[in-house]
Amino acid sequence: YYNCMSRLDTLIGDLLEVLELSGKADNTIVAYIGDHGADMLRGKRTSYEGGTRVPFIMRAPGLSKKGVVRHELVSLLDLVPTLIDLTGASPISNLPGRSLTPLMQDKPVDWRRYLFTEFHIHSAHNFYPQRTVQDDRYKLILNLLPGEINPGYQFTNERFFDNLIATIEQAGEPFTGAYHRMRAPPKYELYDLNNDPHEFENLADASVHRKTLERLSKELQRWRESTNDPMLNHRNVLRLKEEVDACMVDGQPDKSKLKLTYTDYFFE
Repeated sequence: YYNCMSRLDTLIGDLLEVLELSGKADNTIVAYIGDHGADMLRGKRTSYEGGTRVPFIMRAPGLSKKGVVRHELVSLLDLVPTLIDLTGASPISNLPGRSLTPLMQDKPVDWRRYLFTEFHIHSAHNFYPQRTVQDDRYKLILNLLPGEINPGYQFTNERFFDNLIATIEQAGEPFTGAYHRMRAPPKYELYDLNNDPHEFENLADASVHRKTLERLSKELQRWRESTNDPMLNHRNVLRLKEEVDACMVDGQPDKSKLKLTYTDYFFE
């Protein structure tokens, strides 16, 4: 971890130094973001924090304050409206994001209450779609193929580390149960990110959290309808799954056999 951070600090420093030498540092907006987690089941192939929570550091000379850390729910969708705002370009109506300028200037602002994310497919064969909503404390994941085997589970266990299955079994709770849950996830997964930031304990069936689940599920449904989510039609989910499954040969993906036609039926 230290080596990674040291390399990051050094290389970003090199880039900023070149920018200074070019004479353009005072007239350049700099944004640093990270990739969406490791290529693992609890990384970028899911809606877990390991796949959606990434570094985001931004500097706009003469506009942003130094050392400001804000905790609002932000998205990379906010990057375009922010750049439009900072450069004085003509605004574009109906963009899904919001300008981060008031946050960078550490000003009070009426910000979004909910943040939405989604996952469809990875590497053209790990198809296990999710829709997710979170507020400043809770995250609700809706699995669109509940109870079905997540193909990414076996893909991960067999590819990355020797004895990974044995390691999971020996880890004990709550780790073992959390990884087992990913093999065939339930319809809903609800996590308290304040008390369980690594999303190990699913609270979806807890009666004390019923109102939270209902509130978040209504917000998620509202967002899906407002954005015309094509997977609201479950036939689209199943049809795409059939197309992806058709490229599997002896349990392994053959991408030459992958024939995706979802553009023909997703937006009918």
